[in-house]
Amino acid sequence: MSVVESWSRVMSLLRECAPADHADLPGPATEQMIAAAEERMGVSLPQDLRAWLLQNNLDLPEDEADDEVACCGYAGFPDEGSFFLGIRAMEKLYANHPLSGGGEWREEWIPFLSDQDGWTGRFIDAKDGRIGRWFVGEPTLTGEYASLAHHFDSVAEMLTRIGAGDHPTCPVVDGRLVWL
Repeated sequence: MSVVESWSRVMSLLRECAPADHADLPGPATEQMIAAAEERMGVSLPQDLRAWLLQNNLDLPEDEADDEVACCGYAGFPDEGSFFLGIRAMEKLYANHPLSGGGEWREEWIPFLSDQDGWTGRFIDAKDGRIGRWFVGEPTLTGEYASLAHHFDSVAEMLTRIGAGDHPTCPVVDGRLVWL
């Protein structure tokens, strides 16, 4: 399955089980937004990441972003403690990554999911498209998923369980995911 197909499945499931959360999500990024971010970052985004951003740019509106936190996103999606990053948040975390001075972070790793502080999250490797995970203070894990599409498939499986009422820590209340 392609990244666009996997993300479309995630969005369909979110629309079905948490329509209020789905309605909050913004529209797509533009090629110009992506090109400008790539120029500022000094790295080309992988095709899968570009394709995903052209579906949804998950940055909060600028007037809702909190400058006091490392990253901002839509609370509760994809889970309680982390959220998908839009272009602006990716660029900010890429430039100021907590591991960037420690020698472990590589310039080809582009974060796409993070907690609010930037201490933990997932990245896509611009060289091979594999998905890795970091947690400050622990070894970085590379190759956790073979691709962004595979990662989105895992999110879709979680949403399927939530929609069926079979997730132990996330019911849906008033059309929103509520993490216990």
